[in-house]
Amino acid sequence: MAPLSPNAYNTLVVGAGFAGSVMAERLATHCGQRVLVIDRRDHIAGNAYDYVDEHGVICHRYGPHIFHTQSQKVVDYLSQFTEWRPYEHRVLAEVDGQLLPMPINRDTVNRLYGLSLDDEAAMKAFLADRAEPRERIESSEDTVVAKVGRDLYEKFFRGYTRKQWQRDPSELHASVCARIPIRLNTDDRYFGDWFQNIPLDGYTALFDRILDQPKIDVRTSTDFDDVRGEVDYDHLVYTGPVDAYFGNRFGALPYRSLEFEHKTVPTPDGGLVQPAASINQPSEDVPHTRTTEYRWITGQDHTASTIAYEYPRAEGDPYYPVPSAETRELYHRYEVLSDAEPDVTFVGRLARYQYLNMDQVTAQALSTFEKLAASGRVAVG
Repeated sequence: MAPLSPNAYNTLVVGAGFAGSVMAERLATHCGQRVLVIDRRDHIAGNAYDYVDEHGVICHRYGPHIFHTQSQKVVDYLSQFTEWRPYEHRVLAEVDGQLLPMPINRDTVNRLYGLSLDDEAAMKAFLADRAEPRERIESSEDTVVAKVGRDLYEKFFRGYTRKQWQRDPSELHASVCARIPIRLNTDDRYFGDWFQNIPLDGYTALFDRILDQPKIDVRTSTDFDDVRGEVDYDHLVYTGPVDAYFGNRFGALPYRSLEFEHKTVPTPDGGLVQPAASINQPSEDVPHTRTTEYRWITGQDHTASTIAYEYPRAEGDPYYPVPSAETRELYHRYEVLSDAEPDVTFVGRLARYQYLNMDQVTAQALSTFEKLAASGRVAVG
């Protein structure tokens, strides 16, 4: 094969988050392709981007990113590009004037109601007595009240969900609240996965290494439209919003966005400000959903601590697809168009309109690459 010209690539990748970066690395490393990765933001790493703020505190620009997974395959892949720091995330929710463990566990119930349930059987009986059985679990409200009853649903889930999604849980797919477990024991970790770690040097450094391949070029502050007429490519990997790719032909898919307010507090003794990494605010009387103190996550020893206040928004960068029957139906119309694009691979949370964690996006990208390579659809550089 003749060498490619400076503006010719085997594959153009739109988006330098997990989906795009993993696809780019696999195509370059295993297929010998020349790959151009672009991102409209001024940095790589997508929403996982971390940086040092003006106070010297390591922060996650787009909210806390806690890596956890059950997949050995994902761990093995990412471990090529980073060492890890063990970290188990803990969250407290402010309810009835108390800071209580979230997800709900036996300590949560004992402290909230002044009880002394002393084993899993007692906790199970307590919840069963309050649960509201449902013949069919169709909404997030169904998911929660069928497990824990109305009072815990109202105190911990309903207000938080209404703020986060601008919809009542009764209007959201059951999967939204099903992501949060209900525990019979006293395990106060937010996640239960066997692998819970943070990249030792941070997420941005992880992405630097993934993309540091001789056959990969990276351009930030570059939109897809900026290169369409400038760059030649045979194959496109698209990780942006699928509705935008098709010019919102059937109407825009709804997404939820976030806005962050950062406050830095002096900590001359090196201590931490909050009693846990994140404090949830389920009450609709409080405009933000949670505060997160980043030094809990990064392990940084510093004389200041930066806390992020998180406000859900209807407008802004698309963070979360809104899971409901109506949105799934609209997405499937775009999915039909996607399937008819033989030279375009759609991958990731926005391109497939799925609410995915970082490890799930990584797994999807690895699987997508393997299927693509096996199909013979990608050229070997």
